[in-house]
Amino acid sequence: MPNATRQRRAVIRRADRPGDLGWVVMAHGELYDRQFGWNTEFEALVAKIVAEYAARHSPATEAAWIAEVDGERAGCVFLVADDQPGVAKLRALLVTPAARGLGLGTRLVEESLAFAREAGYRRVTLWTTNNLVSARRIYEHFGFLLADEEPHHGFGHDLVSQNWTLDLPDGLAEG
Repeated sequence: MPNATRQRRAVIRRADRPGDLGWVVMAHGELYDRQFGWNTEFEALVAKIVAEYAARHSPATEAAWIAEVDGERAGCVFLVADDQPGVAKLRALLVTPAARGLGLGTRLVEESLAFAREAGYRRVTLWTTNNLVSARRIYEHFGFLLADEEPHHGFGHDLVSQNWTLDLPDGLAEG
């Protein structure tokens, strides 16, 4: 019975190894199809997010992370600049079913928010859908507030689109 009590080794690292970005697209496509029946429109959206990040991200203001469990990819998240100065977007948060319950989603968001503060962002926003209950719990834990929601037809389903925001405390107080 030694395997039953074995601790799983979970680490968060930058998404900077060959195959990381492709894994993000594949994992989202496969998992969201299995779990929610979402079609390839969603995989295409994630592929666009990843491609834009790969093509032009600035390491000083944008980053992506991979969660690994026992050396296997098990989760991810991206933090990218918004078009508005001082605003970042949290994108593509995912934790595989086999790795859920280890706190990886919380650790990934925590890492991205720490980076956002260091990079000088004043606000972090994100877009999600109301059926992603576990992710919403993580966002609420960190103080994200629901800014708005509206019906959305996408990925082959009628969904409710949600925008969330988090104002970051000013780390460089003046005066």
